[in-house]
Amino acid sequence: MLLRHTPNEIKERSALTINPAKTCQPIGAMYAALGIHKCLPHSHGSQGCYAYHRSTLTRHYKEPVMAATSAFTEGASVFGGQANLLQSINNIFSVYEPDVIAVHTTCLSETIGDDIPQIIAKARDEGKIPAGKYVIHANTPSYVGTHVTGFANMVKGMVDYFAEANGHKEQWINIIPGYVEPCDMEEIKRLTKELGVPSIMFPDTSEVLNGPQTGKFHMFPAGGVTTADLMRTGAAVGTVALGRLASGPAARALDTKCKVPCEILDLPIGLKATDIFIDTLRQIAGVTVPDAINLERGRLLDVITDMHQYFYGRKVALAGDPDQLISLTQFLVDLDMWPIHIVTGTPGKKFETRIKEITRESPYPVNVRAGGDMFLLHQWIRNERVDLMLGNTYMKYIARDEDIPLVRYGFPILDRIGHSYFPTVGYRGGLRLLEKILDALLDRKDRDAPEESFELVM
Repeated sequence: MLLRHTPNEIKERSALTINPAKTCQPIGAMYAALGIHKCLPHSHGSQGCYAYHRSTLTRHYKEPVMAATSAFTEGASVFGGQANLLQSINNIFSVYEPDVIAVHTTCLSETIGDDIPQIIAKARDEGKIPAGKYVIHANTPSYVGTHVTGFANMVKGMVDYFAEANGHKEQWINIIPGYVEPCDMEEIKRLTKELGVPSIMFPDTSEVLNGPQTGKFHMFPAGGVTTADLMRTGAAVGTVALGRLASGPAARALDTKCKVPCEILDLPIGLKATDIFIDTLRQIAGVTVPDAINLERGRLLDVITDMHQYFYGRKVALAGDPDQLISLTQFLVDLDMWPIHIVTGTPGKKFETRIKEITRESPYPVNVRAGGDMFLLHQWIRNERVDLMLGNTYMKYIARDEDIPLVRYGFPILDRIGHSYFPTVGYRGGLRLLEKILDALLDRKDRDAPEESFELVM
């Protein structure tokens, strides 16, 4: 049902979420775990939770997502899931032979209070974990945080379990890419390679969830960071973490554990954020930016200049993950567009403060809410219309109800393809994003134009 009965009058709600702008922690943890080579994510809870996590990722990426579950029944729900997890670990290593099992908890196992490190230690003592194999974990209760915090917790778990210092620094840089698409991780690696900077990216879902069709099934695709590289992260000269909420905790943990200094940046979406990313790598590695990257930047700048008249003054509403929204908002402001309604389902007052800083020169009042929902976003739009919306598939209902163009961005996107193959980070990604925004605006311009203004050339 469309949302035609959404009231214009806005009332504060402290105990009710309507149409949430988020998914749950285990989904983010499962996605992060898939970024380790030959890793099988494991949901410590009921089969229903595990099925939801897998199906959401499968529907977004249009790829089979392999995972396992402790398959809680009534007995495990009352007496605890230790026996289930021990049996699962034994079965998984015997049947599927992964290098790593990455356990994430669910509401049920967290409420019971299962001690996962103790269970993992018991499994190792009983010989259920073969030599050279690993079991790691992250606590990810669904009733706290979102898929972004689940991702952050699992990436921090990679540091806690694997990173080792060897007493001296090697000439490579760790890159923590944040909660982005596999193609975005691939693009970040490409830019790093163009700069001539040796790097280790973790997690890395490229060639895992955007791999080729070969006609053969592979339980564990070719991509993902290896356990050997995860251990080497503790000897890096530095870490560049992209996205303060999704990547910051792991970068800080690595600094604390192995004394690897870190720079925590915004996701390199758009011109300014990509400039900062490139310049940070340049300074840490002591390299010169090659002409190839300057050429990409120049092309992005050229399109911004050529198409500025169509961007100028357009009002935008956005919903999604906080790290993505911060960089998207900055990019839109750089285009002289005005983001005026911004909602993330992930709580955090720092997000609101940052958005207000970016939009401080807006000629319109700016509404921003961390821990908000799409019902609130719809109310804001009904009170102050916008020219464009950016967000995931669930925003299509608001877009149709209010007759506003929608550019799909973020997670999940269930009704379109391409988001896992065409990056939106870096200068090339900025061009892709500009094309999508411009197409949406000009399609609407053509649709609404009277016959005498229906031009062949824009």
